[in-house]
Parts: sequence; structure tokens; C-alpha cells
Amino acid sequence: MEKLEKIRKAYTDYVLENGTPPPSVFQFAKKLKISEADFYQEYTSFESIEADVWLAFFKQAQQTVEADPIYQTYSVREKLLAFYYTWVEVLKAQRSFVVFSYNQLRPSTTNLSPMAKARMGKPSARVLQLFKEAFYDYVRDLLAEGRESKEVEPRPFLSDRYADGLWTQTLFILHFWVNDVSKNFEKTDTAIEKSVNTAFDLIGRSPLDSLFDLAKFIYQNK
Repeated sequence: MEKLEKIRKAYTDYVLENGTPPPSVFQFAKKLKISEADFYQEYTSFESIEADVWLAFFKQAQQTVEADPIYQTYSVREKLLAFYYTWVEVLKAQRSFVVFSYNQLRPSTTNLSPMAKARMGKPSARVLQLFKEAFYDYVRDLLAEGRESKEVEPRPFLSDRYADGLWTQTLFILHFWVNDVSKNFEKTDTAIEKSVNTAFDLIGRSPLDSLFDLAKFIYQNK
């Protein structure tokens, strides 16, 4: 096992066994029988380990779907559905850690007002940053493919925000799955299907686009 993977596994085992991150890098490295210098060659902090774990979840799901020849024949909508279903399956294999990490990302809101809770509703940007950057690269390619296939409608001022909307959708799916108590997380599958279909109904061509085109044509030819 390479050093990076060894550190990552030791960290996830520690937090699951103790319910908290290690007290210090020194103690963690000593328990792992490596030097602090060895640790810092791979990671700058425990937070950076968690960021790498979240990125690994994403990469595993992406590589799995893209290795399937059938995936290449899918529409863009179907590709995103396949990714989310696969990503959730990856998370299931590490659910205890995912739930722990996700809950750690969300500060206690016990004594906060509803407005303050809303402002703090999203997970820590730092821990999810690597995952977010990789996800944006992935969906931007999907959106470009969707524009070519006419599944995605280019719109002034809005097209640049499509990726942001899909990232918000990803956080919604994650939150839903973490809190899902249905058998085999069946409700999460439904949430994925409905949210993706809704997203593509919004970013695809709609009757409003046809109305806009007609109005533009009339204006240009009046």
C-alpha cells in the first residue's frame, strides 16, 4: 500500500473508531509509525486528507461510468443520471465515514436564528473544493456535449450558471442521501431521477424559448 493511501485509510479508520479526528499530526504519525515530515510530504492537514477522500469518491464514480461502453451511447441527461447513481453506490461503501465527515462540515446550529442557519447551510468549501473543481470539469464537458446535441439550450447570462446549478443539485442529493432512512436508500434514487429531470427541463429548450425566438424574429422583421 502506497504511503498516501496508507495515511488516508489510517485517518478514516481513526475517525470511525474514535468519533473525532486525531488530536495532532504528531500523535497520528507516531501511531502510523511514520515521521511528521513523511505526513507533510503527502498532506498539509487532516482537512486535506478529507478533501482527498471526497475527490477519490468522485473519481471512482466517474471512472466507473466512463469505462462502460453503454455509457458512451447515453444522452447527456442519462449520463448525469448514471453518474449520480454510481456516485451514491460508491458513497454507500463508505457511508459511516461519509456521514461523519458531512456532519463535521456543518457547524452546530442549535442556538442560531433561522436566517443564520440558512447562511451556514452548505458544507465547508475547503473540504469539498477538490471534489467541486473536478465535478465542474466533468459537467462542463457534459453541458458542451448537450449544446451540440440540442439537449442544453444556450441562454444569455444563464448558460454560465448551469454548472453552478448542477453543483447545488449535487449537494442536495448528498444531503438527501445522508438523511435517507428508506430501505436501500430507495428514496434517494427517486430524488436523483426527479432532480436531474427537472434540471434538464430547465436548461433544455422550452416553449418560452420558442416564444422568445418568435418575438425576436418579429422585431427584426417589422
